[in-house]
Amino acid sequence: AQAGQGFELQQPQDKVSVTAGETLTLTCTTSGDGPPGPVKWLKGWGSGNKTVYEQKGSFPRVTRVVGESNTDFSIHIRDVQPEDAGTYYCVKFSKSVGGVDEVSQRGKGTEVSLHETALVPRMVAAAVVLCFLLLLGLFVALCMYRRKRRGEAESQCLARLAAVGSFSPIPLRCCAGTSGTPSKVLDAETSHLPSQQSSKEDNDIHYADLQPLPVAPRHGRSPGAACSEYASIRVAAK
Repeated sequence: AQAGQGFELQQPQDKVSVTAGETLTLTCTTSGDGPPGPVKWLKGWGSGNKTVYEQKGSFPRVTRVVGESNTDFSIHIRDVQPEDAGTYYCVKFSKSVGGVDEVSQRGKGTEVSLHETALVPRMVAAAVVLCFLLLLGLFVALCMYRRKRRGEAESQCLARLAAVGSFSPIPLRCCAGTSGTPSKVLDAETSHLPSQQSSKEDNDIHYADLQPLPVAPRHGRSPGAACSEYASIRVAAK
């Protein structure tokens, strides 16, 4: 059967690429007066074709772009899957004398291809977030470990300083004497200072003040730094 006078069917899309999971839009419009009969969308042509949409019937994933239009038969296909790839035809049918639908006019076909890259951005974003969280966790763990080590070192230093008792000079018992005379054991607290010269032997007195080192600034101390002491030695001038 031939289409009515002036009837024309337009299917402008040659190729359409859509991402898996998205919505596919197929465009088909008509103009002029055509013979009585429905307009259908078929996937494939020949004996293996499949009806994707027609005005009668239930197609859960397919809806009309303009509902109840007599000239716009464009459709939406939701949640496109890889098996939806193929060539789609918009076809105008006409009623024959026996009541069987016969092809009156068809579009040139729209080739639909799919790519599954919709998941890629989400997977990349998830991987980036996961890596960030892992790095953040490692950084926090490292900071806590360093702080713990630094706290242990400071605790050891404070314990040693507490064992000393005070920062006052610690008296020493030193030996004094000359090469020609026997040595004496003198107490640095009770002996005369070099400035109070009473005899030659007094001038030879040696004494030392032991004091703990002051606590070093936190930023300048390594985790393994140990406490130490210093001694000042005074020798009388001859």
